[in-house]
Amino acid sequence: MDPMTMAIATAMAGKAVEVAGEPAKEAVAGLVRKVREKFRGRPADEAILGAAAGEPGSAERLAELREALRRSMAEDPAFRDEVQALWGRARLDASAEGDGVVNIFQGRAEKSIQLRDVHGGLTIN
Repeated sequence: MDPMTMAIATAMAGKAVEVAGEPAKEAVAGLVRKVREKFRGRPADEAILGAAAGEPGSAERLAELREALRRSMAEDPAFRDEVQALWGRARLDASAEGDGVVNIFQGRAEKSIQLRDVHGGLTIN
């Protein structure tokens, strides 16, 4: 599953989405609204969304929601484009405040390491 679909489904299920800065929060909220609008009037998708929101810690419910989102984007290219544009805005508007950190990783990697405030030596093999 691609990171965008996973992040949106996680936000839709009601799990905590921590982003710094109002523009990014607004973009994530826009994503959630857009998906809710798409699912409205579609009983099966509404049921999947309700189940995921009712059990936000359930990997099974989250997977069902991700699949419903993926299917909706495949069926409706205009919806997919809108979601992708909002996702791009959310990623680009993320910024750290104070001692906060924003790490953005895109693509595929066998291993990815993100660090902050390393004091002393560091060896990575």
